[in-house]
Amino acid sequence: MFVQPLTESWPCAEQPMVPPGATPSAGGFLSRLRALTGMAGAGFATSGMHWIDMDGATPPTGIAAHLLAPTGRVSMNDDPIARFVLTVPVPGIDAARQQWLVLWDQAQRSHADAGFLLARVTELVGHAAMDRRRAAELHRQYLIERASATARIGIWSCSLPDEQLSWSDGVYDLFELPRGSAVSRAQTLKMYMPHSRRRMQALRARAIKTLGDFNFDAEIVTSTGKHRWMRITATVDGVDGQARRIFGMKQDVTEEKLLAERTRRMAETDALTGLANRSLFQTRLDDLRDDSHARPIGALILIDLDRFKSINDTLGHAQGDVCLIEAGRRLTACCTSEALVARIGGDEFAIILSQGAAPGPENLCASIVEAFRESFVLGGQSHQIGASIGMARNSGQDAEALYRDADSALYQAKSEGRGTWRYFTAA
Repeated sequence: MFVQPLTESWPCAEQPMVPPGATPSAGGFLSRLRALTGMAGAGFATSGMHWIDMDGATPPTGIAAHLLAPTGRVSMNDDPIARFVLTVPVPGIDAARQQWLVLWDQAQRSHADAGFLLARVTELVGHAAMDRRRAAELHRQYLIERASATARIGIWSCSLPDEQLSWSDGVYDLFELPRGSAVSRAQTLKMYMPHSRRRMQALRARAIKTLGDFNFDAEIVTSTGKHRWMRITATVDGVDGQARRIFGMKQDVTEEKLLAERTRRMAETDALTGLANRSLFQTRLDDLRDDSHARPIGALILIDLDRFKSINDTLGHAQGDVCLIEAGRRLTACCTSEALVARIGGDEFAIILSQGAAPGPENLCASIVEAFRESFVLGGQSHQIGASIGMARNSGQDAEALYRDADSALYQAKSEGRGTWRYFTAA
């Protein structure tokens, strides 16, 4: 389309055509375009003829508003600066920020040349815009991959019902598999720890059935045998109520889990002996009636060291600490891994046994008394310490009553000569 020569309708004077201090663009797309088309000047402008960039000769002092149109336009007139003006809209995503490429020259063009030039420039602008979008998309993907690598995040998807997997590099790295290698869901499921695999399968099945989503932390073993924790987020896509794809993110949260575990252990561990502290002991005791435990509490054993005060008084607190550490070691050696062994006071210890635990509470009490008959070597000398023990079975009482029963049995053991054990019997 050709626009008749313009003699009027120029922009108002208060609408500057060139920003103050603007200088011609050095090289780049505009420079190459001018060389290709033989035009005196080229530039990018937005609505209202606000120039963004330019190259070559001084731009025309005014351009008719209708030249900035949805399609390319050509204007040929008697303006001594720009007898020939060509405008082409630049494809963009944001319509509110539309841009135009503007070309101008002092020499007129024939209608045929003008039409050919308009078509050629429109094609060039389209290709340039597509190249720019591709470059922007590649840069966006690069930034996502860098950010994902920093956060140890990978993107994954699984088509349904054929269960074909698609992974980003981050997921391959998490499982320590070669990037881009063929993977199957059956193969990756074997890398989940059994408890995590069962949990993930249940959540996944429910999400697929309801077209819902889920997230949870799974423990895996990588291809090189490393144990890692992975946070999974998943969403199901569906068509007409039928699941077609499940996708989401996988993030390496191993360090977060290890830190949380270390923090938990510090909060629940006696700093001197490494045994459970009173806080963890009380928490477990308060769970007396909690059916979530696979093996409920069967018995409570309380232990006091018989001659610990004299060790502190004669040898000092440093040797007293050595004595407590050795006492904790002997108690632990007498118990199985299922027992909770705790230091609940200065020289006071406790053991919580599960129902049906072996050895039984009576045999355990007897073995502890025997273990403490062996001398303690403190400050290079042997010392007899001994232990008094009280035991109470869980017969349906609450936590406070169970502790009171065991403490009553402990008092009886102390009263009857120490270095022995007693169990609680109701009067």
